[in-house]
Amino acid sequence: MKQIRNILTIIFWSILAAALLLVVLFENEVLPMGTWNEQLSAEFLCRCTMEVVALGGIYLALRLFKFQRVHQELVTRKEPALKKWGILRLLLLQLPMFLNTLLYYMFLQATYGYLAIIAALSLPFVYPTLGRCMDEVEEPEETPETPETKES
Repeated sequence: MKQIRNILTIIFWSILAAALLLVVLFENEVLPMGTWNEQLSAEFLCRCTMEVVALGGIYLALRLFKFQRVHQELVTRKEPALKKWGILRLLLLQLPMFLNTLLYYMFLQATYGYLAIIAALSLPFVYPTLGRCMDEVEEPEETPETPETKES
């Protein structure tokens, strides 16, 4: 399980570091900013697409392990399933974040920056700690009925 957690952690920090590297390169004018800001129709299409992709990806990434098929695979196959679905979960969150960071500097439109920030704020909820990895591959315990729950 530690090996899977290490793989997921490397992916997590690698994509985050790549996005931060983009910010540093653009802010220090190593890469030119606003090279696409004159292409209005391309900007509109990119903005609409990235809004759907980013917000849909965030929702899907946060709910992914709750889907019955995914949860069953995580419980039965454990480590291989956690590796597969964990990588997918990170990519669903971090690739749109990276693309929105890039598009922010290419178009100089705040929408992309906000979408990247929203995705970045979702990252702590999927950070691959060992405890989270162990919890995600175990069957949830049934809560025993108490007299208060029987009455309602």
